[in-house]
Amino acid sequence: MKKILLYSTILLLISTQKLNAQFEASRDSVVQLFGVVMTADSLVGIPAVTVMVKGQNRGTISNAYGVFSIVVLKGDEIEFTHVSYKPKRITIPRNLEGNQYSVVQLMVADTVYLPATIIKPRPTPEQFARDFVNTKIDDDQYEVARKNLNEANRRAWMRTVSGDGGEATRIQMNKIANQAVYRGQAPPMNIFNPAAWGEFINAWKRGDFKRKN
Repeated sequence: MKKILLYSTILLLISTQKLNAQFEASRDSVVQLFGVVMTADSLVGIPAVTVMVKGQNRGTISNAYGVFSIVVLKGDEIEFTHVSYKPKRITIPRNLEGNQYSVVQLMVADTVYLPATIIKPRPTPEQFARDFVNTKIDDDQYEVARKNLNEANRRAWMRTVSGDGGEATRIQMNKIANQAVYRGQAPPMNIFNPAAWGEFINAWKRGDFKRKN
């Protein structure tokens, strides 16, 4: 029993030392990155610059003066992006001494070329009236919904779209219910049902029984 307690104590001490070493190593790899993002030509702070750690979903943005601060790890790649400037990337040194790293990041303005604009003379009233009448306007949401709710479209979809699991379950349950209701007796025949004949005539007029290629 004494040997077991001795061995357990030794193992506990070794595991504690390993955990402390891992904690110290992870704490040493954490770096507080801070600095300022400025324009390369006039050294003016750039606000709203996105500072992201590459490959990770975390980052920050620079304030109104271009100043930023973020916690990173040694060896991380940091990306600086802005809609008006070319992106930049830096790498935190792995052999950095200490847990702080400052940087002054300069960014170069990115030139954006807009498509050419062609200026034409004002059309005559006749040309304007002709073009206005012949211009096709896409349907709005109400018109699209109105077309989708058309009876002909709904009947066409009913013939082509297969039923889902809920519909198949309802059909099966209705069959079971009908069998239970008419158990021990002859079920009624629709040939003597005027409503069924009316539905048959309407389906015949619509062409529901035509052969579909």
